[in-house]
Amino acid sequence: MKFAANNIDATYELFPIEAISGFVELLYGCPDLSGLNVTTPYKESVIRYLDQMDPVAVAIGAVNCIVIRNGKTKGYNTDATGFKKSLNPLLKSQHTNALILGTGGSSKAVAYALTQLGIPFQKVSRVKTEGGLNYNELSSDVISHHKLIINTTPVGMYPNIDEMPPLPFEHITDHHLLFDLIYNPEETKFLAMGREKGAAVKNGFEMLQLQAEASWEIWNQGQMPE
Repeated sequence: MKFAANNIDATYELFPIEAISGFVELLYGCPDLSGLNVTTPYKESVIRYLDQMDPVAVAIGAVNCIVIRNGKTKGYNTDATGFKKSLNPLLKSQHTNALILGTGGSSKAVAYALTQLGIPFQKVSRVKTEGGLNYNELSSDVISHHKLIINTTPVGMYPNIDEMPPLPFEHITDHHLLFDLIYNPEETKFLAMGREKGAAVKNGFEMLQLQAEASWEIWNQGQMPE
């Protein structure tokens, strides 16, 4: 454990809440809290309860890391950092355009990272959004043009391991790279289908580790609410 290795008297615990309103109760009920990670589906809705926001988290519009000091809370986003560092070594010359499956908080972090990498993208959802696509519009031309496809949805996560986003996998080739933010199971059906078509695949476990390291740095380098 990092705490023991660094002689820090602390623990990292799970605090499940049934609704975002439980966040306030958590803060009042656990006065010794000094930081939190936030998971889906609360990465956007938690923002209204925070005292301050880091500029990157503001730009992304989602928070997955919180610092708590002297009764003040400040939100950060380390998902974008973790995703960017995990994706970057896999990129090849053909990965010039991306599809982001999903429109939630995690998709916003992925979009921010892709912008930093100079990769144009379109978001895909079941219900068409402004500037985005729905799954029915994923023609062979669209798939051919977007050789990087990132799943930011929970579809296929344990225990629903037989589910996958309704992607037309018949158009996937060995020039594609499929990245799934899910890491349980290790290989989702989305990744398995891509691998069968010869695509490069990557799950979200390394991203999880990298975003955790970035959160650790934030918590331990004196970044505090003002």
